Amino acid sequence: MHLAVCGAPVEVNLDGVSIPTWQAFHVEAGQILKIGRVANEGCRVYLAVAGGLDVPDYLGSKSTFTLGQFGGHGGRVLRAGDVLHVAPSSPLQALSPAQIEAIKPSYAMHWDIAVLEGPHGAPDFFTPDDMQMLWNTQWEVHYNSSRTGVRLIGPKPTWARSDGGEAGLHPSNIHDNAYAIGAIDFTGDMPVILGPDGPSLGGFVCPATVIRAELWKLGQLAPGHTVRFVPVSMETANTMAQHQNALLKGLTPGKEIPCLATKASADAPQLPNAPVLLHLPAQADGVDVVMRRSGDCNLLIEFGPLQLDLVMRFHVHALMTQLQVWREQGRLPGIIDLTPGIRSLQVHFDPDAIDLRALVERVLAAQPGSTASSDADIKVPSRTVWLPLSWDDASTRLAIEKYMQSVRADAPWCPSNIEFIRRINGLGDWQAVHDVVFKASYLVLGLGDVYLGAPVATPIDPRHRLVTTKYNPARTWTPENAVGIGGAYMCVYGMEGPGGYQFVGRTVQMWNRWRDERNGAKDFAAGKPWLLRFFDQIRFYPVSAEELAQWRTDFPAGRVKLRVEEGEFSLAAYQAFLSDNSASISTFKQTQQDAFEAERERWAAAGLMESATQEPASDTEEHTALLHTFEGEVITSQVSGSIWTVLVSEGEHVQAGQTLLVVESMKMEVTLLAPSSGQVHKLLCQAGQAVQAGQPLVLIK
Repeated sequence: MHLAVCGAPVEVNLDGVSIPTWQAFHVEAGQILKIGRVANEGCRVYLAVAGGLDVPDYLGSKSTFTLGQFGGHGGRVLRAGDVLHVAPSSPLQALSPAQIEAIKPSYAMHWDIAVLEGPHGAPDFFTPDDMQMLWNTQWEVHYNSSRTGVRLIGPKPTWARSDGGEAGLHPSNIHDNAYAIGAIDFTGDMPVILGPDGPSLGGFVCPATVIRAELWKLGQLAPGHTVRFVPVSMETANTMAQHQNALLKGLTPGKEIPCLATKASADAPQLPNAPVLLHLPAQADGVDVVMRRSGDCNLLIEFGPLQLDLVMRFHVHALMTQLQVWREQGRLPGIIDLTPGIRSLQVHFDPDAIDLRALVERVLAAQPGSTASSDADIKVPSRTVWLPLSWDDASTRLAIEKYMQSVRADAPWCPSNIEFIRRINGLGDWQAVHDVVFKASYLVLGLGDVYLGAPVATPIDPRHRLVTTKYNPARTWTPENAVGIGGAYMCVYGMEGPGGYQFVGRTVQMWNRWRDERNGAKDFAAGKPWLLRFFDQIRFYPVSAEELAQWRTDFPAGRVKLRVEEGEFSLAAYQAFLSDNSASISTFKQTQQDAFEAERERWAAAGLMESATQEPASDTEEHTALLHTFEGEVITSQVSGSIWTVLVSEGEHVQAGQTLLVVESMKMEVTLLAPSSGQVHKLLCQAGQAVQAGQPLVLIK
C-alpha cells in the first residue's frame, strides 16, 4: 500500500525511520507510521491513501461531517481501535522533485489571502473607511475556530447604517441570504471566515469572499496566526485558479490554459470589479433587481428594498424555477446550486464551464418571464407541519450559560433570551411571548439556515412577527434543534454548532440521518433526509422537556409521526388579509418600533452598544515572580483557548494522570493532566478565562 503525508511541516517516521513528506512511500502490514505534531507554521496535516478509504457515499460524498454526524466512517471522528478498509488503487505515477516543489505551498504564521469584494460592502453596509480597515488590518485568528468558521480578532467597523431594521438591531443584520464558502461574515462586529462546514444561509453581511484558489489556506489557520486580506480582480482570481488547476493536472507552470467556459455575447453588460455588478431599476412590476458578486463562483441576485415582503420571495421562486428548467434543458451549463433566501437567489456556478458575464446575460434573459406580479393569484403547495416545542428548554439555558462564560458575560440578551424578546417587542410579560410563538403560523422561506435543512421562516400574520437582534458575537455552541428568533425570522437549528438567534425552546429533528423508510421516516420530503419544504407552514404546540426527550428518541425511529396537513398558500388571499387588517398591523408595528428604540437607548446608556472581545490575560507580576522561584511541576496550556472548567483546587492532592482542567479550543476540549502526583500549590487561571499556548496554568509540588 502507498501513503503520502502532506500539509504543514511535521516529522514522519515509519518504524523509527524518517520519511520525507510530499511524496509517496510504500508500507507493509504490521509497520507503524508515526506523524508528529504541527509546531507553529500551518495547522493541519493530510494523510493520503492510494485508492482512498472504502466508506459508503452519503449525499454523493465520502467526506465526514462530524457536526451532522454522517458520512465517512460512522459519521464521527476516528477512535482507537477503528478499522478502515482501503479501496483498490491504480498504479501510481511518481512526480519528479521539480514537480513536487512546483505544487508544494509555503506555510507560515502570517497569511496573505486573496479576496474579492462582495457581496456586501461600501457604501450601503460598510463605510469606505471600514473597507480600508478590512484590507489594512492584520487580523488574529481566534481560538474558537474550526471547519465551521475561522473567527478573527481585530478592530470593529463603524458601519454605514444604524441598524438592520426588521432583520435585527445591529447594522450587521440583514434578511437571510445564501453564503458562499470563504465569505467573510460579520456576525455583529466580529468577522468569521465561513469554512466548508459552515452554514448555507444566514442573516449577516459579508463584505468580501476568499477566492477559490486560496480556500486551502483556511485549513492551515491556527489560533494566534495573523491574516491580511488582499483584494484582487475577477480576472486575477480566474488566472490564479487556472494556474493552480494546471499545476495539479501536471501541466507546465506558466503555460496558457485554454478556457472552455461558455462565453458571453459581445453585447453582454460589462461588469465592474465591485460588490454590485448590476442594478436594474424598477420596471412596470415595481421591483428593482441588484446582482452582487459573491466570490468568483457565486452570483447573488436580490429583489426589492431591504424589507420583509413575501411578494419578493415569489419573485425569487419564479426566477429559480426558470433557471432550473433551463439547466435541465442544457441551456444553462455549469450551474452547481440554486439557493433561495428571503429576498434573494444565489447561483453557485463553475467558472470553468460558464463565465460570470455569460451567467449574468442568462439571468437577464430569464428575468422578464420570471416576475411575479403583486396582484397575481399565485398559489403554491403549503403543508402545515405541527412540531412539539419544549418552551425555555434546559438545553438552551445551558447554551446561554456557556456563552456568558466563554464569549460575552455582559450581553443584554442574557441571562434570559425570552426576557430580551419581551422587552425589545414591548410585550407585557413572558406569557405574552409564549402566546405569540404558539399562535403564529411560520411560512418557510429558506432551508439550510445554520445547516441541514434548517428552516428560516416568518409568521404569516405580521402581528406575530417578534423582531429581535442576533447575538454579537455569535454563540460558539447551540443545541441541536433549538428554536430561535432573529430579526423577524424563526429558525430551527438543524444540528449543534454556532448561532445567533434568540432562544425560545427546542423541538424535534429537522434531519433524518439514515432515511430508513422502513422505520416510518416518510414525514421527510420525498425520501430525502430533510423534513421541510419551501412554503411549508410550521405550527408549534407545547410539550414538557421530558415529553420532548421521548419524542426525540422515537421520531427518528418512526415510532411517532408528526401531524401534517396538506394545503396551499395563495398570494392574493394573503394580500387581502393584509388589507383587511392594516390598522391593527400598523398599531402593532408602531408599538414594536417604540420598544426597539427604547432598547437601543438603554444599550447606549449602559455602554452595551459595543461588544467586548475577550483577550488572553497576561501574567501578573506576582505570577512572574512566583514562576522564577517555584520548584515543581509547571503545567502550561497546550493551545490558545478558553478555560472551560477547573477540576481541582489549591491545596488538593492529585494523582499522576488526573485531569486538572479543560481548555476549549477550535471546538475541541483539551484536557490537561497532572504529570506526577503531588499537591496543587497555585492555580494561575479561572473558568472562562482566555489563555495562550504555553501560558502557565497550574503549579504542582
